[in-house]
Amino acid sequence: MNSDFSQRLDQILDRVTADDFLQGKGLGNEIPFYAFDYPAERELEVRGHLAFLLAQIPKRRPALRFTHINLFDLIIRHLKDRGFYDKALDLYTKQGDAALRKALAAPLDAGKLAAVFATEVKPAEQDLVLVSGVGSAYPLLRTHNLLNNLHHRMGSTPLVLFYPGVYDGQSLRLFGTLQDKPYYRAFRLVS
Repeated sequence: MNSDFSQRLDQILDRVTADDFLQGKGLGNEIPFYAFDYPAERELEVRGHLAFLLAQIPKRRPALRFTHINLFDLIIRHLKDRGFYDKALDLYTKQGDAALRKALAAPLDAGKLAAVFATEVKPAEQDLVLVSGVGSAYPLLRTHNLLNNLHHRMGSTPLVLFYPGVYDGQSLRLFGTLQDKPYYRAFRLVS
């Protein structure tokens, strides 16, 4: 299993820097969203490999315009920009998870976060977008909701989601157990 996982990690760099991948060849007008799913217990390995990718992509393709966004960090920046961060921490301390999720439901609406995401990422100026922090952002953000709201904002820019769970081509299961709503518009990055 460990060697299989290492082999999957080793395929990412070649895949995301390939011309066919970056040009969306073979997608048949589908949205160029990809998921690299992995067991949640491999999170630290994936973070390390993501750092490797961020260093290697410019060496492999110097002209490639790409960015990485961590969803949890995006949420924190958004809450701070709106003046909600300190209030959210205080609310969590005093009233707990349920009260915090209820209070943040509107500011962290997937449509609003997709707009913030697109403003930060500037998809038209990128050739590739890498997304991590899915597990840390849960339960404040549900991945399928964000992806559905990003479809019309990303255009033809490939998006690769590093997903701590299972993506079977039909649905996302965060941490391998939490069933999300069906999401069938992404492709598995590597098998």
